[in-house]
Amino acid sequence: MNIFETIQQQVQQAFPILFGNEIELNKITINETLKEFEGDVTLVVFPLLKLTQKKPEETATIIGEYLVKTNNNIASFNVIKGFLNLVLKDDFWVDFITKNQSNAITSKSATILIEYSSPNTNKPIHLGHVRNNVLGYALAGIFKANGYPTFKANLINDRGIHICKSMLAWQKFGNGETPESSNMKGDKLVGKYYVEFDKHYKAEIEALIQTGKTKEEAEKQAPILLEAHAMLLKWENGNAEIVELWRKMNAWVYAGFDITYKNLGVDFDKYYYESNTYLLGKDMVEDGLKKGVFYKKENGSVWIDLSSDGLDEKLVLRADGTSVYITQDIGTADLKYNDFHMSRSIYVVGNEQDYHFKVLKLILQKLGRPYADGIQHYSYGMVDLPSGRMKSREGTVVDADDLMDDMIAAAKEQTEALGKIEDFNEEEKQALFKTIGLGALKFFLLRVDPKKRILFDPKESIDLHGYTGPFVQYTYARTRSIWRKYQETQQATNAIATYTLHPAEKELIKVLYNYPIVLAESCKEMNPAKVVDYAYELAKTFNKFYNECSILAAEKTEEKAFRMQLNQRTGNTIKTCFAIVGIEVPERM
Repeated sequence: MNIFETIQQQVQQAFPILFGNEIELNKITINETLKEFEGDVTLVVFPLLKLTQKKPEETATIIGEYLVKTNNNIASFNVIKGFLNLVLKDDFWVDFITKNQSNAITSKSATILIEYSSPNTNKPIHLGHVRNNVLGYALAGIFKANGYPTFKANLINDRGIHICKSMLAWQKFGNGETPESSNMKGDKLVGKYYVEFDKHYKAEIEALIQTGKTKEEAEKQAPILLEAHAMLLKWENGNAEIVELWRKMNAWVYAGFDITYKNLGVDFDKYYYESNTYLLGKDMVEDGLKKGVFYKKENGSVWIDLSSDGLDEKLVLRADGTSVYITQDIGTADLKYNDFHMSRSIYVVGNEQDYHFKVLKLILQKLGRPYADGIQHYSYGMVDLPSGRMKSREGTVVDADDLMDDMIAAAKEQTEALGKIEDFNEEEKQALFKTIGLGALKFFLLRVDPKKRILFDPKESIDLHGYTGPFVQYTYARTRSIWRKYQETQQATNAIATYTLHPAEKELIKVLYNYPIVLAESCKEMNPAKVVDYAYELAKTFNKFYNECSILAAEKTEEKAFRMQLNQRTGNTIKTCFAIVGIEVPERM
């Protein structure tokens, strides 16, 4: 229990004694004192006045006097209008550092399954996918750090009309090209033919319009699109030639994905493939037809009517018997529950799919699935660049591999310009450039509330002096440098007698004290931005402390020992925060 919770409970227990009334705990608001006022902990008095039947200042004074008498950690109090500001003794903050109070997390029973990434096998991973992967990995890390058994799943979209478009284009225009013959990553090669399909598709649409067709008619009747639909039907009917082509091209893509995932530093506990789940989805649709959850139209297509739920009709099976996205998601949901029996199933998918997941949850609830209520769409905003939106089919996306290479190159350029790595060998340099470059990328993508659209600025993200990952990484490296220099002279000691805190020391300790509180909030709100923002605030506060308080040059041994413990706690907390969200820190920088 932290000091805020302790004081909240004390106020609740004191109420019958002081005012003759019981009070609910949630009516007692305790906050950290604003920096412009004297104090560490603030009680908001206004919500209590109906029960105290006294003026705000009188209520605050009565409670303040009681807490000073009964709580050994409180030194004094002051009242500002309807706010009771409590000043904690220096001993409380010193003990927090010197007694190595652990941030032990209680293990939770609810299992969490987080599905993220979910790439299509018709194109390489791009910047939009990078935000998805970074958010999904960070979210899983936050749940784990809060004591939840957490698993990460990746549903590979390896079938459907979009996949057939790449396959058909390669079949028609590829001349047997392979990753080896072209010296291209397999996912990029397949993505090249997705773009190629779109080029020919647009040309055919234009030609049909010239013959008098409307644009809508031309888009539906373009021969290459009809061929792709025919190929999809053959695939679903098990045509050996098409299935073999599909396996070959998917294998190219998977090899490419593995490289990207490894470089980005994300992983998964379980892979699911839509090619293995759509049939299960079809079976569930058939079962739902029998139960009256779905209905069949005259053309043979199967639908669900969700108008009574504020939505509309939704197709779940085409007239030709082929499945749609929702069909395979229904099947995958069952498989995931059979594997993990999760309490919450979280889908990390962009906000353009908000409607899709409302429908999915409703369908599974109507089918009576036990996990349906635990389904949650973790919706996030898209990523833009200064040059505008990205479009996969037009080949204007920012490739994830290229983006990571560019970030590493930018980190190299900036680091070499500072001239502080002359004693690094080549391997150490390359590792440092990657750590800084990818740290900058991830931090920038995580620092914004996930719901918000983001404009990614590579130049801003790599700045050593701004609200960036490299700034926090540099602060961690500084703590390690101080520690190494200290070890050369003597060993740290935990033996700290009565100690009077410098204001910068106290400010730093208060930020360190808030770590488990921030971690719990980030989990409750499912917001990784809280963790990276906390790491930045901690780094900023440490640098202020570093500038105002001598550490290695402290006059007293006691001061030096205590400040070294502050140094170590800060470095360890930064490293922990970044590890949770998937960002590495350098020992030297």
